Amino acid sequence: MAQLAKLRSLLFSALGPAIAFILLSLFAGYAVLGSNGLLAWGDYSHKLDLRKQELARLESDKAKLRNRVNLVDPRHVDPDMADELLRRELNVVHPNDVIIRLN
Repeated sequence: MAQLAKLRSLLFSALGPAIAFILLSLFAGYAVLGSNGLLAWGDYSHKLDLRKQELARLESDKAKLRNRVNLVDPRHVDPDMADELLRRELNVVHPNDVIIRLN
């Protein structure tokens, strides 16, 4: 009986550190293998590079659109832009224009 009590005492005294070790192992594993862990860092940096490229492309498109908007500003319309818009929207041509059909 004394040995059983000694074994039970030993198990209860080791229970606290064992639980602490298990919890510490879980947190360490999540820090390395989790969705925000060290192994996911490379994927995040790759996605960040892709997003930066997409942002640069969108900024370029935005600058082009801003330029076109400035060309058709009601206070001062660029004659070439107005001519381009009228020809495209109204299908208007000058008598001396040559039309080449592309199939």
